[in-house]
Amino acid sequence: MLDIQRFFRPAGLLIIFLAGCSSPPVDQIDLMPAPDVYGDGLLNLLPDAQQYQAMSHNGILFATDRKPSGKEDKEQYYLSDPGYAVRVGLAQVQFGQKDFTWEMARDVSLLKSRAESFPVKISNVDEWGIIQNTLPFWLDTALVSEELRPQDATREFADAINRQLAGSKKKHVYIYVHGYKVAFENPLLVSMELWHFLGYNGAFIAYSWPSTPSKFAYIKDSDTAVGFARNLRLLLEFVAEETNAEEVHIIGYSNGTRLVLRALEQLALMNAGNSPEEAQKNVQVGNVILVGSDLDRNTFGAYLADGLLDVLQHMTIYVSSADKALSAARFLTRRERLGELWGTGGKEMEAAGRKAFSDLQQKLSFVSVCKAEGSTEGKGHGYFRSSPWVSSDVLMMLYYDLTPKQRGLVMQEDMPIYSFPTDYIARLWSAIEKEDPVFAQKYQRMKKNSE
Repeated sequence: MLDIQRFFRPAGLLIIFLAGCSSPPVDQIDLMPAPDVYGDGLLNLLPDAQQYQAMSHNGILFATDRKPSGKEDKEQYYLSDPGYAVRVGLAQVQFGQKDFTWEMARDVSLLKSRAESFPVKISNVDEWGIIQNTLPFWLDTALVSEELRPQDATREFADAINRQLAGSKKKHVYIYVHGYKVAFENPLLVSMELWHFLGYNGAFIAYSWPSTPSKFAYIKDSDTAVGFARNLRLLLEFVAEETNAEEVHIIGYSNGTRLVLRALEQLALMNAGNSPEEAQKNVQVGNVILVGSDLDRNTFGAYLADGLLDVLQHMTIYVSSADKALSAARFLTRRERLGELWGTGGKEMEAAGRKAFSDLQQKLSFVSVCKAEGSTEGKGHGYFRSSPWVSSDVLMMLYYDLTPKQRGLVMQEDMPIYSFPTDYIARLWSAIEKEDPVFAQKYQRMKKNSE
């Protein structure tokens, strides 16, 4: 007799997978829930109106290797097709309704429970040109159509980054790399909301690689994510060599983590023979954060063998047992994904893996989101935005440079993996109290009033 349930199970996984890892391609998203660490204003990293107006950010910086759209294309700015080089510029982003003042937008964005949606929308995109050394040596630009002919914007982009860094206490650059199946606008919007909750600290770059806004583009996008790692590597080299950045932090999501890890492996191979201290000085990569990583675990092991961790200060990999998108990816590829918690696909962590990850804890941390508030929303894949605990963990790691233990995470007894305790936010506040005197005063008053 035909096992109907068994017959439909793979089809069900495929439907879940094809439903996608990300939102449909639009120029607007609803602002993610406020991270719980903000506590309805208890912690407030956002500038006041006067400080905001004085800042030079003026929008979100972007870098993309997509082909610009033409007059006949339905896309407004860039296509899903790859371009010749990395193009850079600035996108204007509007928070809230048009009649929102900055003070209103700031206060509403920090509320744990908002009465209505809070839109984040792109209002304009201004491309300046290309980073010149990303142009392939074999390309004769005289044969490129005039509308696609690139202008050198290397110095202009570096100056824009430096202006943002000049107004920041920390001279750090943050780069967000998106997942599959999204249009050009999506990483710009996500980057803007992440930078917003970072209090506009440092400089933020949205990296938009040529993924395809189609539910059938998984294989195509997976090839592109690996094949175009060169351009991300060149962007990292550009930031290290041409700007005043002291550290560069990378947030990679879903299929985009393939691109991030391949670019870092290239840097590791280029720095082979250098000490880890020399390699890190050359590339200036600080924290690398991987969320919902759609990479074969064995491939990650090969990257580690190539010296991946030598070119960065610390890597944090968030893992989940409820990520339906990665479950579908595992079904399609027949390989466990890096962003899945061990045991999810029936394969437990081997003794060699336990030993290796325990030995590498100073450079590599795995964090299970299974017990984090909001981590199973939707398909359980976009938890770095949907979970107020995970977003708190990511942002405070970047802002205060806190280790997993300092942030209040606890090591599991059965595996070298951190998890979220039930009193996570209280633990995180206690850690921030030691780092931030202004917050410490507010926190002490709150605790005294609650007694």
